[in-house]
Amino acid sequence: MKPYVILNAAMTLDGKIVTAKNSSNISGEEDLKRVHELRKNVDAIMVGIGTVMADDPRLTVHKIDANPEDNPVRVVVDSKCRTPIAARITNKDARTIIAGANEYKHEFVVSDRYDVFQRRGVEFFFSGDRRVDLTALMNHLAGEGIETLMLEGGATLNFSMIKEGLIDEIRVCVAPKVVGGVNAKTLFDGEGFDTMDEGVNLELTDSYSLGKDLILTYNVLK
Repeated sequence: MKPYVILNAAMTLDGKIVTAKNSSNISGEEDLKRVHELRKNVDAIMVGIGTVMADDPRLTVHKIDANPEDNPVRVVVDSKCRTPIAARITNKDARTIIAGANEYKHEFVVSDRYDVFQRRGVEFFFSGDRRVDLTALMNHLAGEGIETLMLEGGATLNFSMIKEGLIDEIRVCVAPKVVGGVNAKTLFDGEGFDTMDEGVNLELTDSYSLGKDLILTYNVLK
């Protein structure tokens, strides 16, 4: 039992989602509105701790007309429980769930940060030993009534999710630019697969131009 997971991302033609200097303003205004329409229509949105630390996102619906109840549940995969007290994702704009790993649970729950988060209404789910068990997390979210989840992960979380067979659909905005860089993050990093035969196969279901960008939609074949 798990939500229907849609990986949404913007990347350059050479597959980069952020430069080595953490610049990630890739897509145009039209695509940003598309992203917020998607946020408005899903039950939850999930990111990794790297995104929280680098970008301090709100993960709310604010680029289009929306009401507070349109904001999705915000989920942070944060194995070591490093989410900062000042992180905007912990405000009261929407429900927030932080997923941590069991090895770091005890030290965290006796900390002042944990008390602050609890007063804000932040919820916690612990699974796995040193890393969050993503399958267990998906089961937990489904049990919380979350039927659709938008994944806005970084390269490592994206790979972990697809390796575990937890992504159902990929929507990617391809911007007409090239940035290069051996240290620039691609859509999927992590340890990768050893052979092409192990790779995950996709089926293209839609493609269209949006401003200067190209939007591609794929089903993940399982």
